[in-house]
Amino acid sequence: MIIDGNHLIHRAFHAIQSPLKTSWGEQTNALYGFGSMLLNILDAEKPDYLALTFDEKAPTFRHDEHEGYKATRAKAPDELHAQIPRVREMMQALQVPIFSQEGFEADDLIGTLATHAKKKGLMVFIVTGDRDALQLINDHVFVVFPHKGYKDPEVMDRQKVIHKFGVTPEQIVDYKALMGDSSDNIKGVEGIGPKNAVKLLQEYGSLDGIYAHLDEINGGNYDKLASGRDAAYFSQRMARIVCDVPIDFDSEKTRVSKLDFAGLKRFFETMEMRSLAKRLQSFINEKAPLSSGQMSLF
Repeated sequence: MIIDGNHLIHRAFHAIQSPLKTSWGEQTNALYGFGSMLLNILDAEKPDYLALTFDEKAPTFRHDEHEGYKATRAKAPDELHAQIPRVREMMQALQVPIFSQEGFEADDLIGTLATHAKKKGLMVFIVTGDRDALQLINDHVFVVFPHKGYKDPEVMDRQKVIHKFGVTPEQIVDYKALMGDSSDNIKGVEGIGPKNAVKLLQEYGSLDGIYAHLDEINGGNYDKLASGRDAAYFSQRMARIVCDVPIDFDSEKTRVSKLDFAGLKRFFETMEMRSLAKRLQSFINEKAPLSSGQMSLF
């Protein structure tokens, strides 16, 4: 299981509106919500392996190539940013490997980890709220959209992507290249909306297929595609997740059976999250099977 740390902490911050604070005045609503969802994930899914990804503050290659990349997004509150280092501390206390790298987004680390895990024969579940991850879905990789504190997650597979969007996971990048993505400020081809993008991809298979048969396309779509060729291929590059980021990946270091739950409990206690510490202690006392593997965690 690969967790998109940025998504989960944003979700936690907005889910808990009341500004929880420690006795020394440090705000912890996002930290508490993240810890609660982490325990829910471990309890519900019982993964054998667990990894976390985070964005770095430094610009990525997409920002270097596209000055306006994600420029339309609202800046996250300072109160949220202040809690990200604590989330990292939480995961370090549990000894969960954290993957991040300057020049790349968390999505690129997710794609790279999923590729490594698939090569080892593992089934991969990506916990995120980012639809960009749908392009990674295959017979071994699934995307999990968490809802309600991870009590009602939506697991996306190949057929669900086709049913919901009309295109396959492999076509998601070209789908965005054609219609654009306002959340990332990716332009796409001006005038080509979702319906046209789906129709074109269903008929010609890919962006390359569309432009290879451009002369067969009649009407306004021809003019839009002909004038928007450069924008389409640039948008394609912006939308495609990199799956070969150079990282040091050792699957054995991500085994849930090797995590330090006692360290996590101490962290919860230090941050005065007594209810989370109590939940974790119940796992320890009952030797609850948080892993589906043969080895007991405690």
